[in-house]
Amino acid sequence: MKKMRAGAKEIKQKTNGRIKFKFYPGGVMGNDQNVLRKIRIGQLHGGAVTIGNLSQSTPDITIYGFPLLFSSLEEAAEIRKTTDPVLSKKIEDDGYVNFGFAQGGFTYLMSKHPINRASDLKKLKSWVPEKSDVGLAVFKSVGATPITLPLSDVLTALQTDLIDTIITSPIGALALQWHSHVNYVTDEPINYLMAMMIIDKKVFDKVSETDQKVVREVMEEVYRAIDAQNMVDNIAAREALKNQGVQFIKLDDAEVKRWVDIRQSVVDEMKSKYKYDKSFYNAVLVNMPEALKMK
Repeated sequence: MKKMRAGAKEIKQKTNGRIKFKFYPGGVMGNDQNVLRKIRIGQLHGGAVTIGNLSQSTPDITIYGFPLLFSSLEEAAEIRKTTDPVLSKKIEDDGYVNFGFAQGGFTYLMSKHPINRASDLKKLKSWVPEKSDVGLAVFKSVGATPITLPLSDVLTALQTDLIDTIITSPIGALALQWHSHVNYVTDEPINYLMAMMIIDKKVFDKVSETDQKVVREVMEEVYRAIDAQNMVDNIAAREALKNQGVQFIKLDDAEVKRWVDIRQSVVDEMKSKYKYDKSFYNAVLVNMPEALKMK
């Protein structure tokens, strides 16, 4: 929010007050789906959302969320140099101006109980975000039934034992204060989390080309800065969790292989559900086994 507010201030100055941003932080406008609905009816001009929420308008967005997609944050950053601009254009063609993506880093299974095997999820009360196609497919492949809740309800659900397991990134766990309600992290990255700010293209197109250029230049730089900072913060957040006594569980080789099988199952389900752009799909999965790529 600090970086976005600084960007908004710079835009206001550079456009002589013609372009002003008003932010509603802290979830006061509801969850991502509520925000998108309010954009559609004109109550809001835009919003900051996780990218999976645009799966219906831009299916290719879901590819970034495939499980075990990247081997490291560095590999993800390198591949995204090629694929991010392509995805940004697709999103804009589908009606939303955006300014690049801010990573949330890798998500992990975090629980009040140790998770040594994927099958352990069958006996746990696990949360997945609303509209998380990939998350739901992961649990379906395992044979477990997760609990779907809006982000704003997760902390209370952890406090009351409605749920005992979450999938989130280290910075997410700390920022949302979920970390104090988990004891274990299964140290196998599940998927890669990303978010972005979108503006209704119909609204943006009413702005002069000169002012559009200013908004794009400033906010794209803001999102590059957030993206880079989140990568650093995620590494620090892992250490912070360890320092607070959260135990990190390493999976054995057989269980890692089980997660590779889960990945295949999830990717197959996503490919059957969505029509993907072959060139973009293969560019994101460039380092993946041939069996996962589109022919």
